[in-house]
Amino acid sequence: MIQDLDPEGQFEQEPVESEENESFSEQPVLSEPKTVHQEAPAKQEDIEPIPEGPAWYVIHCYSGYENKVRHNLEQRIETMGMKDRVFDVVVPTQEEIEVRDGKRRTVERHIFPGYVLVNMALSEESWFVVRNTPGVTGFVGMGNLPTPLRPEEVSQILKRMEADAPTVKVTYKVGERVRIVDGPFNDFRGIVAEIDMERTKVRVMVSFFGRDTPVELDFLQVEKA
Repeated sequence: MIQDLDPEGQFEQEPVESEENESFSEQPVLSEPKTVHQEAPAKQEDIEPIPEGPAWYVIHCYSGYENKVRHNLEQRIETMGMKDRVFDVVVPTQEEIEVRDGKRRTVERHIFPGYVLVNMALSEESWFVVRNTPGVTGFVGMGNLPTPLRPEEVSQILKRMEADAPTVKVTYKVGERVRIVDGPFNDFRGIVAEIDMERTKVRVMVSFFGRDTPVELDFLQVEKA
């Protein structure tokens, strides 16, 4: 009799267990697509829209190849007929005066080594032309989309490039030995005690008759010994 009752008990319990399992397993399956569907619009709202008109973008290249990249890109714009989409290519530079071997000379220094500015209307075609230019390693931006510069950033960069007076390049620092190359103390040597970038002055400790005397000079009157 015990053997006869066991199969009936098992047979009655199996449908109850399967129904509970089916209802339990179906709930997460139904909830998953709802969760994904609700999150998608939130992510899209965080993405900034692509500007319709021209904007300044930054491309990255190997340092020292900025002018070469500009030349290559300008050639591609010409040959691929993209003048109506890519308008200008600029390597930000600034003139500096440096003293070497007692002589002043003006040199051109890159403000942002390894970067080139491009004024363009962003589209799939213009992106392809710029991105695949020899020497270009990529756009500067968030994710896969290039990020345009803000107008105030562009104005600040262009203002530095258009400065009337070139800056003075200081090749020495406090504590280093320098040589005076101009003025009444010409050819004297001393130790840099202070550098005033705002006034473009340097204070040098020069030895006179065994005593260190501070002498204030212009940046261009001193060079690294």
